[in-house]
Amino acid sequence: MADVARLANVSSQTVSRVSNGHTNVDAATRERVIECMRTLGYRPNGAARALKSGRFHTIGVIMFTLETFGNVRTLDAIAMEAARADYSVTLIPIANPTSSQVSGAFSRLSEAAVDGVVIIFEAHLLDDAKFTLPPGIPVVVIDSGAGSGYTVVDTDQALGARQATEHLLALGHRQVWHIAGPPASFSANHRMDAWRRTLEDAGITPPEVRHGDWSTESGYREGLVLGARPEVTAIFAANDQMALGAMRALHELGRDIPADVSVVGFDDMEEARSFWPPLTTVRQDFAEVGRLCIRKLLDKMDGGTGADGAATVATRLVVRASTAAVREPVRG
Repeated sequence: MADVARLANVSSQTVSRVSNGHTNVDAATRERVIECMRTLGYRPNGAARALKSGRFHTIGVIMFTLETFGNVRTLDAIAMEAARADYSVTLIPIANPTSSQVSGAFSRLSEAAVDGVVIIFEAHLLDDAKFTLPPGIPVVVIDSGAGSGYTVVDTDQALGARQATEHLLALGHRQVWHIAGPPASFSANHRMDAWRRTLEDAGITPPEVRHGDWSTESGYREGLVLGARPEVTAIFAANDQMALGAMRALHELGRDIPADVSVVGFDDMEEARSFWPPLTTVRQDFAEVGRLCIRKLLDKMDGGTGADGAATVATRLVVRASTAAVREPVRG
């Protein structure tokens, strides 16, 4: 800093103001200081700035998998919102969310000097893990089933599943079959429970649930089972990838979509509109989840009280060509 000040013929205090983004520096002086910084290869010392401000301007993210569409979109939204707030993101993926894995992830984040942590995996794994959250580090969980002990942000899973099921019933389908996500997933269970309650509220006994693992292949496997049954006219898949797999199975079985079977997904991934036919699905606003998550975390870091409790982001049904009114059988 002293070298930059000498070369620019300004005080070290002026260099400090420029490097910290303060506005009380003449524009011409600022440009001269920045040019001298480039000439000398000067970069502000992050550790020194953190000691002075008490902030590292880094947010840690712990997540279980990068294989699902929802997790990738959520991480992207968090990173973009953090960047807008002048924070960087340190990602710690964990292969298996066991007690030791989660504890190790927090240890690595502590060593990386973060100001706050976002957790993107099932909250019950936190409860099962035999460890305590590091004192003084604010935490926000993205999970719909975390409970009152955590600051939570998530999509309204139940609303989305109800929208999907009610849409199919409104088209005249007398039954809606469901390809659910993994049994251990809170999101999958919330969607499944809402699907079941919607059918029961309509006076319909829910059929047996088919479970996938979020993958296209699992949707294909369950689609072969459901598509072989002529009474199946409506399928709600718990995510778009399983819906795509189910649609492939239906095509192979000679079942027309939507004339024979209507299909609804969940997520509204970018490719959903390019499925054939284009997929009716439930849109999750991942960008808003990321924004709320970072806002709540920054509020907690600033000692605010408005960050506690849960915040849910509403879903929206996007109707495309994969659903249609039920076709009544031709009577001779």
